[in-house]
Amino acid sequence: MSAAPRRPVVIIGAGPVGVTAALLLARYGVRSVILERHRDVYPLPRAVVVDDEVRRILQRVGVQEEFSAISRPARGLRLLNARHRVIAEFARSRQGHHGFPQTTMFDQPELERLLRTALAGRPECELRSAVEVVSVSAGTDGTAPVKVTFRRDGSDEDEHLWADAVLGCDGAGSLTRDAIGAVWEDLHFQEDWRVIDVRTSRPVRTWEGVDQICCPTQPATFMRLAEDRYRWEFRLADDEVLEGPSGWQRLRGLLAPWVDVPSGPADDFTVIRQARYTFRARLADRWRRGRVFLLGDAAHLTPPFVGQGLCAGLRDAHNLTWKLARVLRQGADDGLLDTYERERKPHARHVIRVAVAVGWAMTGGQDGAAALRRAAVGMACRLPGVTSAVSRDLSPALAAGPLVGRRPQLMGRALAGTFCPQPWVTVNGRRRRLDDVLEDSFTVLTAVPPTPRMTAVAAALDAPVLHVDDLNDDGTLAAWLARGRAEAVLLRPDRVVMDAVPAGAGSFPGSTAWAPVLHTARRAAHARPAPSSRSTTP
Repeated sequence: MSAAPRRPVVIIGAGPVGVTAALLLARYGVRSVILERHRDVYPLPRAVVVDDEVRRILQRVGVQEEFSAISRPARGLRLLNARHRVIAEFARSRQGHHGFPQTTMFDQPELERLLRTALAGRPECELRSAVEVVSVSAGTDGTAPVKVTFRRDGSDEDEHLWADAVLGCDGAGSLTRDAIGAVWEDLHFQEDWRVIDVRTSRPVRTWEGVDQICCPTQPATFMRLAEDRYRWEFRLADDEVLEGPSGWQRLRGLLAPWVDVPSGPADDFTVIRQARYTFRARLADRWRRGRVFLLGDAAHLTPPFVGQGLCAGLRDAHNLTWKLARVLRQGADDGLLDTYERERKPHARHVIRVAVAVGWAMTGGQDGAAALRRAAVGMACRLPGVTSAVSRDLSPALAAGPLVGRRPQLMGRALAGTFCPQPWVTVNGRRRRLDDVLEDSFTVLTAVPPTPRMTAVAAALDAPVLHVDDLNDDGTLAAWLARGRAEAVLLRPDRVVMDAVPAGAGSFPGSTAWAPVLHTARRAAHARPAPSSRSTTP
């Protein structure tokens, strides 16, 4: 064992999820090695949309400003019938809860290059490209260290790394998933689609959002990705060909509702790629064995109809990394790592089911009930509040557990398991986004002078106490606390509300649940002094 080098974390796969996980770990001082089989970023676009929660994660890893420059907000989603008449519109154009547009379009290779540039600037991170991982093996009891065996491109010689933890970010065909004995649970959706990416300077008829054609015989999706970049997705028969002269005429017919395609290849219209994809809905039955974890497509596959595939993977990284860092760097109990699957798996299942439901409603399926489903969708979407409720349903609150206070019908508890909003704040004369003030710690956010019991919790977690009045925002935080009927909240490093102080209670009621896994009692003697009643520690 001693002959092979040992690293705190080995990450398998340098896609957006793996690199984001490495960057998040680096913020906590955790070193990692990423093993990637490709030499460079995969050049063709795949994921094209993220939501405001994921924009907040990109802010956290330091690429937000650069990402803003290469992306564009979208207006939302429209459901159209076969004649391209609007059935329903899901508006997603306003500023979201997390401080960014609710829907943003982008080109995945450009995002990956931004993330890798950020990675190159972090000494805690090492990327090894053109490396094929051939096995992952832990001890018989699943504990660390974990042995990762790999081969460099062109070599038959096995090399090894030992890791305190391994993150399998290696996609749908994950070797890591096989290594931990996980199998897919089929959530009953599978369709073959053709994805067509185009660059053109020709006028394109677009409403600056996503169009979904609800037609059982020819369902389709359309969106603008960038100034001159567009994507179409069609469910086509296996024998339909879009290459060659006859295929080009078929392509012209498919794209005619949006753009006048030239009669043949032209300088002002370029098909960047055509690719067949099978959209699937699957969930791994287990996401962890000991210190080996699954993230992203290794753990779940989501049909693209609500644009949550990549989003789910980045949420995995955001949820797991702070917990893993606390175990590796601060000696927290390994039970803390159990909360990763416990929190993320139900959320992923929920989002997949929403995507499947929307997919069946939008494509109509291929059975005799298709027309009835489309009619029902149209009627439901005319009801007040339905479309906004579907949008909100993509990020439901985390269920009660060791890191989320219970949410009975008690005043002040409804905020537990939800995200804190992120307004702009002004501290010490400097205007910043809230997360840039909070940095990477637990935080007590209060609208009242903190009680001794509140400051004791803060001291045990080495958490600053911030009074909302001292943050000088636009009133968002005070209004949010008031709606939750809470005097204060305890925020986790991922900005989820771990616990809330109900009006007049003076303390966090859930500390007996989360203290053991965080080892708060052991850390109290080493924590910083309790903050003053109106302390701001940016």
